[in-house]
Amino acid sequence: MRIHLVTMPWHPLDLPSLQLGLLHRVVCDARPADEVTEFHGSLRWAEFLLERSAGRLRPGDCVAVGSDAIFHGLGDWVFSGALYDDPRWGLARLRAYAADRGVPVDTAVAMRPYAEDFVAECATEVLAAEPDVVGFTTTFMQNVPSLALARELKRRRPELTVVFGGANCDGPMGHALHRNHPFVDHVVRGEGEYALPALLHHLDAGTAPADVPGLCWWDGPVSRANPETRRTVAPADIPAPDYDQWQTALDTSPVREYVHPKLVVEGARGCWWGEKHHCTFCGLNGSAMAFRAKPGERLWQEIDRLVRRHHILDIVTVDNIIDMAYFRDFLPRVVDSGWDLRLHYEVKSNLTPDQLRLLSDSGTVHIQPGIESLGSRVLDLMDKGVTGARNVRTLRECENHALTCSWNLLYGFPGERAEDYTPVIDQLPALVHLQPPSGAHRIQLERFSPHFTDPGLGFGKRRPAEMYQHVYDLPENELGDLVYLFDTEDAGISGEVEQRLTEAVADWRAGHAHSRLLYEDAGTDLLVHDTRHGRTPATHRFTGWHADAFRHLDAGRTTPALHRLLTTDGHQVPFDTLDAWLHHALTLGLLFRDGHTYVSLPTWGEPVRLLESTEALA
Repeated sequence: MRIHLVTMPWHPLDLPSLQLGLLHRVVCDARPADEVTEFHGSLRWAEFLLERSAGRLRPGDCVAVGSDAIFHGLGDWVFSGALYDDPRWGLARLRAYAADRGVPVDTAVAMRPYAEDFVAECATEVLAAEPDVVGFTTTFMQNVPSLALARELKRRRPELTVVFGGANCDGPMGHALHRNHPFVDHVVRGEGEYALPALLHHLDAGTAPADVPGLCWWDGPVSRANPETRRTVAPADIPAPDYDQWQTALDTSPVREYVHPKLVVEGARGCWWGEKHHCTFCGLNGSAMAFRAKPGERLWQEIDRLVRRHHILDIVTVDNIIDMAYFRDFLPRVVDSGWDLRLHYEVKSNLTPDQLRLLSDSGTVHIQPGIESLGSRVLDLMDKGVTGARNVRTLRECENHALTCSWNLLYGFPGERAEDYTPVIDQLPALVHLQPPSGAHRIQLERFSPHFTDPGLGFGKRRPAEMYQHVYDLPENELGDLVYLFDTEDAGISGEVEQRLTEAVADWRAGHAHSRLLYEDAGTDLLVHDTRHGRTPATHRFTGWHADAFRHLDAGRTTPALHRLLTTDGHQVPFDTLDAWLHHALTLGLLFRDGHTYVSLPTWGEPVRLLESTEALA
């Protein structure tokens, strides 16, 4: 059997498709007689645009439409005209949507005329491989491009078997996708490592796949959806990905000069925190929350093989959260290797300074710690299991260990109040030397999140997000099963407090690059050099108990706890004197206060900072 695996736009141009790499290996291992080929449509789309537009539409534009506009559906909209045979389909709705929200859409509109010819060219290239089965992986805005190509493939070759899978097919989304698009023969809901070989066996035998858990299939004119299983794929059955065909496609591509490629690896699936305390807004793990991890030595062996084979040192892990065992058996192995790797990891925000130091020593350069807020009560509403003070410590330690930290500041949680934000907003100017969030964002309602599954948490009314009106030509009841994002009534802060928050975060982002707040040891004294944006440059000298107090505040302390520590150190400091000093240091912006806890803000390190730029992909 010939199996052709496809990933369509808008997969990131600098990454291979982990899904294709895994399924390629799964099929080869389970069915060694089969021939497996791949089509990297996102890369081909960037090439197509570059050529057909005479260089006006470049790879950086693909990032702007396919990644930056993910919450506005622009990437899917570009291809919806090809899916519905109408180049102007949804254009008026998109224009109205964009005008209402101030969303720039000119680049997406400029791409739309190329979509139909691109889909036709893709179909020709895919069918040239003479496949028996074409398997699509779809996540985020890959649905419509994939559906447009699948429709064209079936129009040209009706006997071809088309299979969909991926995060967009989880749960009810997969069944809705199947029953609304008769040219899709099968949809794999959930993990594919067991389901795809089982389906291929049925296709070989010509039997109905009624026993493949979660699979959607056509029983005559009826769309059947097999019951999903709670069984998850064991780590031992998750293979190392095969990226050979991606490497060949990239190396021969005219887009190669625009791309800094990275390798994608997977150490774990699910979320160990979410198994016990599912963050209320998060729907990312879908129906597979159970945490599973490969042994650290095995993960290292996979990375070692991939790096040697592809000569690429940047490694992106897709784990939703790092396995804490990796601090014992994986990261020390990376350190001992002496390799100059550049790792990208998602972690929890309550890591210790020693753990962050180990990440840095291992070559980790970028982390996503899921900070989300700097106010403890709002973090409690999220069920994050961390405090605002701890999150500030994490930001500070990222500076100390030269870790780039990506995070979002979220708001709009049911039950939050203006007073949860006012003290945080007042202190944001003092944090300008620490890495800012991407912005302040009102949360959206995500399928699979506790906010979605339990209306009692505060979002009782919901409807498919408005952006889907310019993406799909489907009734709302079908969209209600198909889509991932929903509109709901606003909760939490609004008005003046919301405006103050967004403006303060914007100021933080604007002032960060040239702001510093640095410790310097001067014997027993402690100097703090302040060159933060918006402040007169100053150097503060702390001696005696003041210096010791600052050192203790690295870990965050309440006033009574700090007083006990200073007393143990031999300092006889009256409690009122200490309390007054803390308030003075707070007014200088040298401390952050979260409830009754104070955290020191100066950093011991000054990493190199690069201004944000998109020149590499422009």
